[in-house]
Parts: sequence; C-alpha cells; structure tokens
Amino acid sequence: MKLSLEVCAFNIQSCLIAEKMHADRVELCDNPIEGGTTPSYGTIKKVREKIAIALYPIIRPRSMNYFYDEHEWDIIVEDILMCRQLGCNGVSVGVQKRNGEIDADKMKYIVEKAYPIGVTCNRAFDAVPNPWTALEILIDAGCEIVLTSGLAATAPEGSDVLKQLVEQAGGRISIMPGAGVRSGNIAALMNQTGAKEYH
Repeated sequence: MKLSLEVCAFNIQSCLIAEKMHADRVELCDNPIEGGTTPSYGTIKKVREKIAIALYPIIRPRSMNYFYDEHEWDIIVEDILMCRQLGCNGVSVGVQKRNGEIDADKMKYIVEKAYPIGVTCNRAFDAVPNPWTALEILIDAGCEIVLTSGLAATAPEGSDVLKQLVEQAGGRISIMPGAGVRSGNIAALMNQTGAKEYH
C-alpha cells in the first residue's frame, strides 16, 4: 500500500490547493473553530465539481461530543445520502453511545447506507474508553479508515498507541494519524507508527 495524504480543508480554495500540491484526499469541513462540522450542500457540490481527488466530507451536525439524539441522527443519515448522491468518495463520521463507546449498530448502519462509498471513523475514536475494543467494533462495522491521534492531543504525542493500533489492525482497516501532523514531523511519524495514511 502506497503512502497517502489526506488534507483537512475548510473552503473550496484550500481544496484546490490540496489537489494542486498532490494530496490524495480532502476531508471537507465547516467551522474550524468548532473542530469541524458538516459543510453545506452547495460547498460539497462545488468542491466535487472542481477537484478530481478523493473527497470525504465530515458528517457532524454540531461540535462537542459524538452522542446524538434522534433528530441529529436523522440529519446524519440524510447528509450521508446527500454525499453519496453528489459523487463523494466517502464520508468522515463517528457516533458514540452515552458512555463514550463507539455505537456499533449505528456505525454498521452508516456503512450500509453509505455503500458503495467509504466510511472513515473520525476523531470520535479519540474519546473512547478502550481503543482496542473500539477498533474491533469499527472493523466489524466495515469502516475503511480510523482517523486518530492515538488518544493524545496530537498524533506525535500518541505515536506509541498509534503504532499498537496499526499492529492490531493488521491491514484490516487503515489507521490514519491526524492532529498536529506537519511536514516537519511526518517522516518521524512514519517511522514510529508504520501507518500508510496521514491527515
């Protein structure tokens, strides 16, 4: 598997730059101050029309935790269907139970509804009580990527856990280190973690 770079972008201009600089994929978000929420229909549609590289909009109706009520859950499902219809390559989404565990049933449902496009579990993963159990849940659900800092503030700080996650995954799912990944530390992260994708 070749090395892959995903760029988090908050506007169409950044998406165009990411493609020009040979990124492999864009995670398209809105509201950087809130850590990223679902971008608008118009933004997703226009970005899809303007870039040829893979596009994974974040599906997150609000900031804070990833435990959603029934109304927010309905919004998530509708937004995933919208991304599929607009020709996105995948979505970045995470859903937790009230206790912080990954919601296995909802993640399986998301993968089924999103098909044939891919599903990345976003950094909801970094708020779980047990990452090893959460990883197996996501593999069983059919997710293709886990975006994680190794449960630390930044990926470099979580490099030991990231390495263990890569080893546990064993190629069944891609572990994608994210948060604080920069040109000055990505080479060290590659050596420390063995991951093949970076955010």
